[in-house]
Amino acid sequence: QVQLVESGGGSVQAGGSLRLSCAASGDTYGSNYMGWFRQGPGKEREGVASIYTGSGGMRHYADSVRGRFTISRDNANNTLYLQMNSLNPEDTAMYYCAAGAIRWSLPLRPDEYNYWGQGTQVRC
Repeated sequence: QVQLVESGGGSVQAGGSLRLSCAASGDTYGSNYMGWFRQGPGKEREGVASIYTGSGGMRHYADSVRGRFTISRDNANNTLYLQMNSLNPEDTAMYYCAAGAIRWSLPLRPDEYNYWGQGTQVRC
């Protein structure tokens, strides 16, 4: 089992920044990817960014956030981050951290991921 706890959400004005954190614990070694997902009001959950947990740490981003958001991982502390810059109202959503043993070709597909946090709200 893997436990994921997000933090860092809040309210920010348009153009502002936030950094989300996700503390992971438990048996994380079986997960080859970790990612951030979001679900806005009346919308389906969508992939925002993901990172390979192995060597090289390949990253993937949704087109809507590329160039504004950065995903990173502190392996020593088993913590995942999402730096969000130039936030706009369309970024308003509940943000979730996830981990899983996923297929390489689907790094931003929510149903590939096995473990989920409880979410943290971002409002802009």
